[in-house]
Amino acid sequence: MTRIFCIANQKGGVGKTTTTVNLAAGLAKVGQRVLMVDLDPQGNATMGSGVDKRKLELTVYDVLLESASVAEARVRSEKCGYDVLGANRELAGAEVELVDVERREKRLKQALATVARDYDFILIDCPPSLSLLTLNGLCSAHGVIVPMQCEYFALEGLSDLVNTIKQVHANLNKDLQIIGLLRVMFDPRITLQQQVSEQLKAHFAEKVFDTVIPRNVRLAEAPSYGLPGVIFDPSARGSIAFVEFAQEMVDRIKRA
Repeated sequence: MTRIFCIANQKGGVGKTTTTVNLAAGLAKVGQRVLMVDLDPQGNATMGSGVDKRKLELTVYDVLLESASVAEARVRSEKCGYDVLGANRELAGAEVELVDVERREKRLKQALATVARDYDFILIDCPPSLSLLTLNGLCSAHGVIVPMQCEYFALEGLSDLVNTIKQVHANLNKDLQIIGLLRVMFDPRITLQQQVSEQLKAHFAEKVFDTVIPRNVRLAEAPSYGLPGVIFDPSARGSIAFVEFAQEMVDRIKRA
């Protein structure tokens, strides 16, 4: 069965796109068939997967407006080993254009259903705001992977996200749940980060992934080369951690 996961956090700057592209590349490395969907008009996940958003003839915008299918709009990232349903600035207009249409929050779900059997995992990179685009992602998904830094403000943002997921679960998508919390940009030398990490484990227990992604310069450099860190520098600590995280995801699903 295909697993569709949103990578979401209503707080900006927590590494959602970094997590999405590196998890996609990590899953591809451990033998999984992956589609990465970019739902952010900035198109960073598209560019970070080695795909030039300016040259795309069809994007997720066309899919949402039902002028193209996923099969027509997806492109292959040969360097990264996974397929990309890309985004560019056009997507910002979808918010306005979808306001009056039928099934506006289910457009992506219906589109992905047509290609689901082609993949083991579909990963959706959501924008930081709770918009109609994010709602389309949440309505499509079986669960949410939440990347978060172990800092105080991140805990506040997490409570907002949990409430959002509960509302979507109650009203729009009965399958939706939090799959797990991924601790990113982690520096074990900082006492506060260790304390917040312990709080997370105490409160969310098995929902906290075992893998921890360390703060890593090579992961931060990789997007400027249009690649996930896992491909840009496979030997970097952060890259190794993301491949371990991908394997943890696969193992979790086998046990479920």
